[in-house]
Amino acid sequence: MRRLPALNEAVRDLQFAWGLARGAPFQVLVQVTNRCNMRCSFCDFWSNGARPEDELGLDDYRRLSAELLGLGRFIVSIEGGEPLGRPDMVEVVRAFGAHHLPTLYTNGWYVTEALARDLWAAGLVQVGVSIDYPDAARHDGKRGPEGTWARAWRAVEVLRDTAPHGGSQVHVMTVVMESNWRDLGALFAQSAARGVGHVTTLLSTGGFRRGQAGPDRLPPPEAATALGALWRRWPHVRFFREYYAHMGSFLRGGPTPTCRAGQQSFNVDHLGNVSSCIEKIDRPVGNVRREPLAAIHARLVGLADEVARCNDCWTACRGFAQAIGGGGSPRAWRDLAARMRSR
Repeated sequence: MRRLPALNEAVRDLQFAWGLARGAPFQVLVQVTNRCNMRCSFCDFWSNGARPEDELGLDDYRRLSAELLGLGRFIVSIEGGEPLGRPDMVEVVRAFGAHHLPTLYTNGWYVTEALARDLWAAGLVQVGVSIDYPDAARHDGKRGPEGTWARAWRAVEVLRDTAPHGGSQVHVMTVVMESNWRDLGALFAQSAARGVGHVTTLLSTGGFRRGQAGPDRLPPPEAATALGALWRRWPHVRFFREYYAHMGSFLRGGPTPTCRAGQQSFNVDHLGNVSSCIEKIDRPVGNVRREPLAAIHARLVGLADEVARCNDCWTACRGFAQAIGGGGSPRAWRDLAARMRSR
């Protein structure tokens, strides 16, 4: 009974790889809601929520999935707020899973075994659970509700145990800040012991309303050196070595590779507004409720020169697009095939 789903997965993977090779768009971040049950100090989405009836609905996401197919095969990063706060998340995943590779980022609070099984059955390819510290006191203090750390690790285990391909489809996601970069080795050991992957993203402080007023700070440049060493030590760290290679220059205020946001990757917020990236959600160029995605994407491509001058962030979404955009490099393709496979 697994042969047909396995064949479908293989075909979808090949179509995605072919799109990368020919330079087609391949990554879209979708904030399905800004509402969240937590109050993380480095995120302001929870303070800018919308009523459920104003957010994009299932019909919107089914249409968006079909229109994305007109541009290519996409990794669709489903984010929030807390996406699992939406009761229709299984069907949202199913809408994107029909044509693309949906991934999900969650704080883990709402994960149950039944929900996990339904999400995988709907076509979920990969899920990341947010854990920022190796101890409960600091993690819970950063995110709000007591018990957050324990529930996040429980979600990791439930998702791992229900995934069709086990721990290869689950990873911990850590925001790297001044307050936790020295703890990353301990965190990597915890995720390795549970047989799942680990991904890090550098804190964003330069984009629209991205942490400027909060207590969190970027780590020092030596954090990049430490992360590079940890990448070599821990093979379950599922990201591109190139991301860590350029992180030190960003943290020193130096140059980074030209940003390609808007060309092969872009952002769709909970109201349907499309921008070149999540850092520029205050500068949408269109709305998927009002016009075809192809027309909106053409305007994004027209902003390439403006975006190329931006150096506001060095987050994982930029690092992912950077590593394999424009056809990618041989090293990036090796990392994608060896470290980042979901099965």
